[in-house]
Amino acid sequence: MGYGYKVAIALVVVILAALTWQLMSDGQNLPEHIAVGNGRIEATEVDIATRIPGRLESFSVKEGDLVEANQLLAVMDTDELSARLAASEANLHKAEQAQLLAEAVVAQRESEQRYARGELGRMETLVERGHVSREQLDRTRTAAETADAALQAARVQVASAQAGIEAARAAIRQIQTNIDDSQLSTPVGGRVLYRLAEPGEVLAAGGKVATVLDVTDVYMTIFLPTSQAGRVRVGSDARIILDALPDYVVPAEVSFVAAEAQFTPKSVETRSEREKLMFRVRIRINPDLLKAYRDRVKTGVPGEAYVRLEENQPWPENLQVSLPND
Repeated sequence: MGYGYKVAIALVVVILAALTWQLMSDGQNLPEHIAVGNGRIEATEVDIATRIPGRLESFSVKEGDLVEANQLLAVMDTDELSARLAASEANLHKAEQAQLLAEAVVAQRESEQRYARGELGRMETLVERGHVSREQLDRTRTAAETADAALQAARVQVASAQAGIEAARAAIRQIQTNIDDSQLSTPVGGRVLYRLAEPGEVLAAGGKVATVLDVTDVYMTIFLPTSQAGRVRVGSDARIILDALPDYVVPAEVSFVAAEAQFTPKSVETRSEREKLMFRVRIRINPDLLKAYRDRVKTGVPGEAYVRLEENQPWPENLQVSLPND
């Protein structure tokens, strides 16, 4: 091996060592009131699924499209539901006609009851005067009791018809709800991440048709040691710098601090092990800020999140907020 070759190797080693020292010292140059951790941009994913089984009829969006909250994404076939709805509406009409008939029978039975009761009264008077026999009185009393029973039966028919109307209306409401649920919309605004089904596919209840990325709920998860995590609270001011956009500093805040440490058992009590405990911290970007940059939000982008441990301390110059000019 020649002398020049050895010098070249030594020079490479020196350069690598210098770069390594520089990378390691970058985090050490931060003030003590600033904590830093590595992570990736994440966002809440919302699955759009069917509530009832059926065939997917159409899809109105593509993967990557930006959608608004409550926007229609897909439609399920409703031919069968429409037929059932028509049948239920016919049953409702039939039940309403049955109620009208039952009410007419009640009116007839009431008239018959009044006549029978009147006849019974006259017959009792005639019996007292001795003009008719007890046998005729008994027949008249039986006719009156029969009229009473017929009226009661007619009133039961009215109640039955009313129950039929309520059942038909309930069936209509249920079918109409299923028809409404066949219009698959997104509860959140964001980007269509995946199309999980295509028109013509038959899906079971709960079958997923799309996944929407909520671009207003974007965050980065980092891990901080015990000494720093104990000084972090929900709402603490934070900053995010992405590897893909190192010239910009995004304002954020702490939205979650884990109550339990990770990487070591909870039963470990020695000081040296306690110093190795890491707590999960979630850094969330303000939703109002994201609305202005919603078309630029991408998940999976790595970067660093910085947390200010003391509110009364200023941010360093290199962590002052800097955003792309729209």
